[in-house]
Amino acid sequence: MAKKPTVDDARLILELYALRREPEMRKARQWWLTTFWPKDADEYMKVATTMGTDENNWLRQVISYWGIAASFVENGVLNENLFFTTAFCGELFFIFAKVRPFLVELREKTKNPEMLLAVETLIMGSKLGRERFRKVEPRVQAMRPK
Repeated sequence: MAKKPTVDDARLILELYALRREPEMRKARQWWLTTFWPKDADEYMKVATTMGTDENNWLRQVISYWGIAASFVENGVLNENLFFTTAFCGELFFIFAKVRPFLVELREKTKNPEMLLAVETLIMGSKLGRERFRKVEPRVQAMRPK
């Protein structure tokens, strides 16, 4: 059974939330949520390999942020139930749902078998994570531009 959330867990969630409000991170998150809709691994790779652009920076910034946050839960630093509160991590599910259809190919193309692994392991390795993702994924796919 997961440990009960502590005051330290709550503080860490608030710190993670505060980081999301940093001006450049806001731009990065807005781009991910509204503009960046890769239809396949090649479209993702086009942004991922165009170093020095805002889009490349934003792609890496958001992916890194959620990977770090997921690693806190995976390593027992942060309570899973508190982390999976939708108000905090709904965005994580949204972003993962955008790339999951071609994640295996992305890992091959980047020669990085650990790409988004912490995020995937956290979501798919947790009953609560799977339940929440099962609700989000179809909504994200329905929003995907045709």
